[in-house]
Amino acid sequence: MAGWGASQGHWLVAGLDEAGRGCLAGPVVAAAVILPSSYELTGLTDSKKIGARQRSRLAVRIRKQAAAWSLGLSWPREIEAVNILQASLLAMCRAVRGLKTAPEALIVDGVHPLPLDLPQQALARADALVPAVSAASILAKCFRDRLMFFLDRRYPGYDLAGHKGYPTATHREALQRLGPCAIHRRTFRGVIAQGQKRMSQERLCLPGI
Repeated sequence: MAGWGASQGHWLVAGLDEAGRGCLAGPVVAAAVILPSSYELTGLTDSKKIGARQRSRLAVRIRKQAAAWSLGLSWPREIEAVNILQASLLAMCRAVRGLKTAPEALIVDGVHPLPLDLPQQALARADALVPAVSAASILAKCFRDRLMFFLDRRYPGYDLAGHKGYPTATHREALQRLGPCAIHRRTFRGVIAQGQKRMSQERLCLPGI
């Protein structure tokens, strides 16, 4: 599938992927990457399959060697308004529009094409099969991880730097103890459930209840 664009007569093909779709907090971050016809990037694969240090090293090399790259974000209030799938697609569209070099075609990780008037292919597991999509996966993951470190300082107590917003036991415990903060996705079941537990505990502490 890496040669799909060339087989269709398209040479500037952008790979698209996102990070943070399954989180309870923080934005979903998408990346678009156009790789040149010749590049020296060994080890490209799905960002979830490689460690943080290797991802960071690859991200530096991707940004240097890519013909173009861009990021797009969708924040929790928008995610709540349109749902996580649509927010992910919006973030990818923003990443495409931010490219300094306009792509001729797109390869999107997943099964949903983007609402853009460009030749494209949506492919499950493209992040492990198509180098440009692997590169996009790595850039999106690295940027989002760094962003969650910053947000951890702004919203202390949740260990956002540790779990990056994913629904870990530590995160669920913090939600139950503190309630959601401004960057939590309040329509997500994990956030609602912990909020309900917290309200139940508060009622138990009230005199006469």
